[in-house]
Amino acid sequence: MPDKYQKFANSSLGKSLCSALGLPTPVPLERQGKASDTVIQGKVLLGAADKAELLPALAKTLCNSGVDLCRMATSETAGPIADAVTAVGGQSEAFDLQGETGTRFKGLVFDASGIASTGELRALHAFFSPVVRQVTSCGRIVVLGRPVAAAESPSQAAAMRALEGFVRSLAKEVGRKGITVQLIYVEKGAEALLASPLRFCLSSRSAYVSAQVITVGSAQENEVLDWQKPLSGKVALVTGASRGIGEAIAEILARDGATVVCLDIPAAAQTLEVVAASIKGKTLAVDITDDKAADTIADALAEIGGGVDIVVHNAGITRDKTLARMKPEWWDMVMDINLCSEERINDALLVRDLLRPGGRIVCVSSMSGIAGNFGQTNYAASKAGVIGYVQAMARPLAEKQITINAVAPGFIETQMTAAIPLLTREAGRRMNSLSQGGLPEDVAETIAFFASPASAGVNGNVIRVCGQSLLGA
Repeated sequence: MPDKYQKFANSSLGKSLCSALGLPTPVPLERQGKASDTVIQGKVLLGAADKAELLPALAKTLCNSGVDLCRMATSETAGPIADAVTAVGGQSEAFDLQGETGTRFKGLVFDASGIASTGELRALHAFFSPVVRQVTSCGRIVVLGRPVAAAESPSQAAAMRALEGFVRSLAKEVGRKGITVQLIYVEKGAEALLASPLRFCLSSRSAYVSAQVITVGSAQENEVLDWQKPLSGKVALVTGASRGIGEAIAEILARDGATVVCLDIPAAAQTLEVVAASIKGKTLAVDITDDKAADTIADALAEIGGGVDIVVHNAGITRDKTLARMKPEWWDMVMDINLCSEERINDALLVRDLLRPGGRIVCVSSMSGIAGNFGQTNYAASKAGVIGYVQAMARPLAEKQITINAVAPGFIETQMTAAIPLLTREAGRRMNSLSQGGLPEDVAETIAFFASPASAGVNGNVIRVCGQSLLGA
C-alpha cells in the first residue's frame, strides 16, 4: 500500500505544514533498482584516528569502488590517509573545511581502529562534528573498529563498545534526511574481507538498514568475483517465494546471477510458477511441515544442480493471540514452520553434503524476535529462536567453509501490513529513525549481501532491516 502521508509530506504544501506542526517529513530513499553493486555517487570523506590499522584495506576498497575520495587537509592523520591511498594507486582530494563550508559529502568513513583508550574517543568528535551537517540526503556514514572481545585492555574494550552508542545515537540525529549510519568491527587478520560489508554499507542496497553492527571475522578468501553478478553460477533455494518478501528475494538473487529454486506450499503453485518464470528459475511446491519435506527438497536440489550454494529460509506465518487464548495447534504450527523446519532442511542438506563449500545460509528472523510483541508469544519465540540457531551454528559451519546469518525485518510494506488498521499501520511506519516503512527489496538486498561469495568473513551476524526501529535492541 502506498505511503500517502510520505507523498503529501514531500509536496510543497506538505513540507510547510509538517514543518509548522513539527511532524516528520520522510525522505524518499534512494534504492538500488536493477544494478547489483553500485556504491554511492559523490564525495566520500575518509578520516581516521591516530594509529588507525584499517587504512590500507579501506583505501583499497574505496579506490576500487570508484568513489570520489576526499580527506581533511588539516587533520593530523591526513598524511597516513594520503599515503594509504597512494599505495594502492588511488587519489584523494584534500579539503580545508574551514574555508570550504559549501562542500557536500555523500559519505563519511572513519577508521577508529587505532583508538586504544577511552580518552582517545575525542577523535570521533574532532572528525564528525565539523562535517556531519554537510552530508547530503540519503548519504552514508560508516565507522570501523576492532571487536570488543579482542581488546588489549579494559579501556580499549570500553572505547570499542562506545562506538556502538555513538553510531546508534548519530543515526537518530541524521535519519530524518534518509542518512544511515553503520558500525563494522573487523577482526585482526580479516582486513582482506572488508570489501563486501563496506560496499554494502556505502550503497543504496542498505537504504533501510541503519545503526547496525557488522562483525567481519577471519575466513578463507573466495575467488575474485564480478561485483555486478556476484552470484553467477550459484544455485539458491528460497522458501516462501510465491509473494511478498520471498518473491523479492528470488528476484534480487536472480538479478545477481543465481539460478533460483522457488519453494512454496502446493496451494501457491500457480503463483510460484509465475515468479519463477519471470526470473528463469525453478519451482518446488512442497509443504515444509511434511515429515518427508526435507528429503524431498534435498532430492530436488541434487537433481536440479547437484547441490545448492545458497539457502534462504524465508517461509513463515503468524497466528496471533494472547497466550491465555492461544490454541496449542497455533503454537505448534508457528514454531514448526518458522523455526523447526529450518533445522530439518539444513540437517538434510548437510548430512548429504549438498550444501557446497562456500555455501551461505540466511534465515529470516523479525524485530518481534528481538523486542517482543503483544499477542505474538509464539511468533516472537520462533523468531528469537532463529537468532539463537544462527549464532550457535556459525562456528561449526565455518569449519565447512559455510556461513549462516540472519535478517530481522521491521515494518515492511507487504500485503500483511496493508491489512493492519490505519492508525496501527501509521505508527509502525513512523516509529523508526527514517520515519517510513521498508520495502520487500530492502530485506532482499541485505540477504543478497550475506549470500555473496565476498562475504566469507560475515558469519553469525544479525542485521535488522528496520530503519532503526525505536523499539528493541
